[in-house]
Amino acid sequence: MSDHPLLFWTQADEAHSARWRAENGMAPPGKVWLADDRLTADQAFRLACEGTALLWQGDFHNARQLLQAMARRIDRKPRKTSDLPAEAFHLHRQAQAHRARTLAMLLVPLAADYSIPLRRAPDAKQACLEAYGPAEADSVVSLRELQGLIGAHEWRKKGVDIPELGGRIHPHHGVFSPNRGEYIGLVAQAPLPSLELAFDIGTGSGVLAGVLAKRGVKRIVATDQDERALACARDNLTRLGLISRVDLLNADLFPAGRAPLVVCNPPWVPARPSSPIEYAVYDPDSRMLLGFLNGLAAHLTPGGEGWLILSDLAEHLGLRTRAELLSAIEAAGLRVKDRLDIRPRHPRASDEKDPLHLARAAEITSLWRLTAAD
Repeated sequence: MSDHPLLFWTQADEAHSARWRAENGMAPPGKVWLADDRLTADQAFRLACEGTALLWQGDFHNARQLLQAMARRIDRKPRKTSDLPAEAFHLHRQAQAHRARTLAMLLVPLAADYSIPLRRAPDAKQACLEAYGPAEADSVVSLRELQGLIGAHEWRKKGVDIPELGGRIHPHHGVFSPNRGEYIGLVAQAPLPSLELAFDIGTGSGVLAGVLAKRGVKRIVATDQDERALACARDNLTRLGLISRVDLLNADLFPAGRAPLVVCNPPWVPARPSSPIEYAVYDPDSRMLLGFLNGLAAHLTPGGEGWLILSDLAEHLGLRTRAELLSAIEAAGLRVKDRLDIRPRHPRASDEKDPLHLARAAEITSLWRLTAAD
């Protein structure tokens, strides 16, 4: 256990420790209070706000109710806001981070076999195994993270229906789920420059590689630098009967060589993620976007196309301008051949209570057809 961070606490005047698990990289709390069903929501909220972790030893269902009560106390507090889109976005992210840190203070134990040694606890062994790998020793995790693992396990079992594939994509824990179908529709509709070869950059769940294969592309090289994503894509493409036409490769952006079609759906918002799965949404300093644009021309065959799938949400949030995007395309030695647009259909686009409602309501997702400049 010495290779992993440990959480320390005292119980009955004896020192205890267990492996600390936090997918977002959060350090083990320094102060730990043993808590059970006698703890009130107000007491729990006060201790959590002070940075004291609550290691739960009571009834599991009561812990869930306590977490909900803590969340309600956070949500009742007025949030700072701004009429400036970029400032409103950053205030929203700060509030989200504060909420996550506070709720992460309620902890539950996991035995060495991932069973939960609490009354009325669910069986989360398979969910933990999928996220953490084989169990090694007793550990401690935040209840909020454990609920996320259980939810991810259910999504993995159920899958997401993708009409363009005539089947379902089953996202693994830590791999972004393709719930927003509009960008998949764009890839299914855009005219293909060739059926011989395509590169899928940052394949994730493998959904776009699957769509290209379904459309008749004979060979796809799909890259990702996350082993979880590659395993997820392999499982999905195998289940769909398309794996024979897809080569999966661990690579940062491009594979070697050139192709007549290179597809990339980078994170849409240039901001810093706070957890591993947020790397599918937030792209610090537009690293992946710019890396794709700057390397595209060198990986296209003559007359080939690069398909950039990108939402303009960042533009409505004041985090990137259209002029900056067009300038980056031009600086990379590329030109815009065409652009296909679609409006989002997800519920948040019409949720007026969302702090970012105005930006989401104006959002358009585009497939930019890019070619090397003459």
